[in-house]
Amino acid sequence: MIKHLRLLCPALLCIAALPAQAAPFAVEETSISAIQNAIRTHKTTATEVLEQHLRRIKAYDGVCVKQPQGVLGPVETIAHAGQINAYTSLNLRPAALAEWGFDPHKARSLTDSADDDPALPDALETARALDAGFAHSGKLAGPLHGVPISIKDQYDTADLRTTSGADAPYANDRPPHDAEFVARLRKAGAIIIGKANMGEYAGGDRSSFGGVSCNPYDTERSPGRSSGGSGASVAASLAVCSIAEESGPSGRNPAKNNNAVALAATQELVSRAGMIRASAMNDRVAPLCRSVKDVATVLDVIAGYDAKDELTAFAVGRLPPQPYSGYVGSGRLDGLRIGVLREYMDPKLFTQADLDSIALVERAGEDLKKLGATLVDPGPGGALFQSCVAHLVPSAYSAGLIRQLPKQFPAGADHIPLLLAMHSGQAAFPDEAGMSVRGLGADRTVGEGRFVLDQYLAQRGDANIRNTEDLIAKSRFFSDVREGSGFSDKKKTLEEKFKDKSLDLSNRLQQRFALQQIVLQCMAEQKLDALVYPTGNIPAPKLGAPTEPNKNGRSALAWTLLGANGFPAISVPAGFTREIYDRVPDASAEGGTRLLGPLAVQLPVGVDFLARPFDEPLLLRIASAYEGATHHRRAPADFGPLKP
Repeated sequence: MIKHLRLLCPALLCIAALPAQAAPFAVEETSISAIQNAIRTHKTTATEVLEQHLRRIKAYDGVCVKQPQGVLGPVETIAHAGQINAYTSLNLRPAALAEWGFDPHKARSLTDSADDDPALPDALETARALDAGFAHSGKLAGPLHGVPISIKDQYDTADLRTTSGADAPYANDRPPHDAEFVARLRKAGAIIIGKANMGEYAGGDRSSFGGVSCNPYDTERSPGRSSGGSGASVAASLAVCSIAEESGPSGRNPAKNNNAVALAATQELVSRAGMIRASAMNDRVAPLCRSVKDVATVLDVIAGYDAKDELTAFAVGRLPPQPYSGYVGSGRLDGLRIGVLREYMDPKLFTQADLDSIALVERAGEDLKKLGATLVDPGPGGALFQSCVAHLVPSAYSAGLIRQLPKQFPAGADHIPLLLAMHSGQAAFPDEAGMSVRGLGADRTVGEGRFVLDQYLAQRGDANIRNTEDLIAKSRFFSDVREGSGFSDKKKTLEEKFKDKSLDLSNRLQQRFALQQIVLQCMAEQKLDALVYPTGNIPAPKLGAPTEPNKNGRSALAWTLLGANGFPAISVPAGFTREIYDRVPDASAEGGTRLLGPLAVQLPVGVDFLARPFDEPLLLRIASAYEGATHHRRAPADFGPLKP
């Protein structure tokens, strides 16, 4: 007995001397560098990081609205739903999907039930391979080793269903190849965790396949329209980053609504190959993360020339001498001149619904001054760029001006004398033209939507969905249509868009050139390095509610004109509202709606920084300095850490 005790006691002493088992690595609000540091120091593995994210998805990514007739029927919002429905599909093979207890509707593919191709590893298999590689070599696979990233369903993923949010019966619901940037993410060690839900065909708050996504800061509100699933998945720590897309404001708008950071880069900087595009000229790949540093790290991986997207030829020779992440820091901004775009911040031009966002960006201006920047501010009611608009529109965009003012420029008359007089300042530029950096008037293109989608479908080569006619005729669409809201009639929109039988982008190209000339000239005249303005004036609206009407060029989403015409912009958290105004139906009011408020509601607000094309390094420097000085990012209260 004593002999046995002598043998046992040293063992007990050894056990007592062991440290307590370390707590699992916490993925809530984590970052790329935190994950990789933990992997390097053997505090976690890629598999553990992935599984922690999957546990959060299992807990928080259920249906977030009442839909008694299913995903296509009427829906009703739920306060504090505790769910956000950010994903349409998860990168798990059928056995793993079932083992985790996920909805079979979120399978990698609904046309390949076996899903057993070893050339298409799922997220768990990818994570285990990364762990094995690190155990063997002691080296990370790349700058995104072990980082779970969601991908908007607008982008091709060879291992995951891709339909741009549509319930479209592709013969093979998985495209034959990855989008170019997706392939670069994988090569860098990223783990594609799933496809983010989206507004169908890059518009609205609803998908006929994925249903409605909800905002984690208020589940009755929009997460940001077409890239809403991307924004929600990042905000609630269901992914570290996501790749959103921006045709209008749909990369920065979900960042604004979800207290996150998104960069809509110079359009020519990142390849659009493998995108179900909405536009020939506007579409941009937009990394969305919780910090500027993580956005920059993703940009380092995906930026650069791709022969499959001719626009990226403009990027050759224009990438910075060091990685984009090298420009991120919390230093000062001494010597920088930042213009305040008052055209987007004049309360007299807008409504009460705009006021809190404008006030928060006024405060951001003060923060920039504390960091040493010089603000070039025309003051309340002023206009930073109107002098350049008045001077250059008569020459650079005369066709648009003539269309806007048929009385001053009657058909068949000699227009050149008046155009010259306006250009030289001898004749006043007419206010009734309504032209400013908020808008230069309609620039409708012919055939753009049909051309880019038919081009994509031809390249995809599906046996059942061969063109846009097949897409409309064979797809199913949600029936809960609410015109003037984020639930607009998708079938009708597509039918209208695809009526065109020719292609003409001339108006669009002319306006793009004119606007770039106006902005670059005014920036040069005033020695401006960058601009600052609200990402959008209107906070996240209620899902399915009437859309805030456009007013003096301000949409209900986010400011779009400059970014859509070639300027890079980054949205960073600027704080939270104190009170808001919601748009509600009212048959007795003008237009059938009115503002309800003020309501004491705290919702995220974003601030945009914008620079010249290809000046992302400067944007990242400004954005990270502001972020480091203000710390406005905070996690949504209803989506905290899971209980052990």
